[in-house]
Amino acid sequence: MELRHLQYFMTMCQELHFTRASEKLGISQPTLSQQIRALELETDTLLFDRVGKKVVVTEAGKILYRHCVRMFDELGQAQTAIRELKGLRRGEIRIGSSGNHMLINSIISFHQSYPGIQINVAELSTEETRQGLLDNRLDLGVVFLPVEGEQLESIPLYTEKLSLAVPYHHPLAASDEVELAKLKHAPMALLPRKFLVRQMVDIATKSKGFRFDPVVEMTTLDSLLELVNRNIALTILPDTFLSGVDPKRTRIITIVDPTPQRVVGIVYRNDMFISSATKVFIDYLKQTF
Repeated sequence: MELRHLQYFMTMCQELHFTRASEKLGISQPTLSQQIRALELETDTLLFDRVGKKVVVTEAGKILYRHCVRMFDELGQAQTAIRELKGLRRGEIRIGSSGNHMLINSIISFHQSYPGIQINVAELSTEETRQGLLDNRLDLGVVFLPVEGEQLESIPLYTEKLSLAVPYHHPLAASDEVELAKLKHAPMALLPRKFLVRQMVDIATKSKGFRFDPVVEMTTLDSLLELVNRNIALTILPDTFLSGVDPKRTRIITIVDPTPQRVVGIVYRNDMFISSATKVFIDYLKQTF
């Protein structure tokens, strides 16, 4: 089997559509069909089947796909290890983060020391980061802990607290703290429930016998803060994010009884090769926090 044929096969498994897969690979649809057929002849088994208008992966195809994923992971690790031996100062670190605000200082410091290393940060939910690590699409995550998985290792960094953000002219703006139960009927703008910050809020309100019914749900912290500044709703967000807001527009109030909080940490695969760049970046994170 040629690696090229296996790459075609994996892309077809991911797309389950010959036209989309061929466009993604940059080849013609007949060429892709021919290469898949050649692979089926070589393995002496059907790898894809048609059910109506849909293309589905056969059981044999699923077995081959699982082995291909592991094989390409190993090849990627080998290439990284060889580059490390050559002392290559260029590379890439792929990071999943529960909020880009968590990483900005560390990224600036790291880039000043290692300008040749490219850092790609995706703002994801904790579950999306976990899956990205398991699928080898990410090198590490900075997320709320714990994260489940035998293949995952974690390093605690700090405890993140959630606070209330209100417009500067709001009746609560002069308060230093507020009991969570007193916010029961306040108009709230919150993250969707797939985000751990939202789950932290829901757990805290459940302990007080209620749950917020937000007037708006949005997936970015900046968007939620803008709703506060426009006097549409209040919001509850991480302190590390709210520390950078303009006090002339927004007031930050500590939530008590209870204070929603959770440990933030680094997560990475314990069964994969870790590049020197990634190791150094982990050290930068530990120094920052």
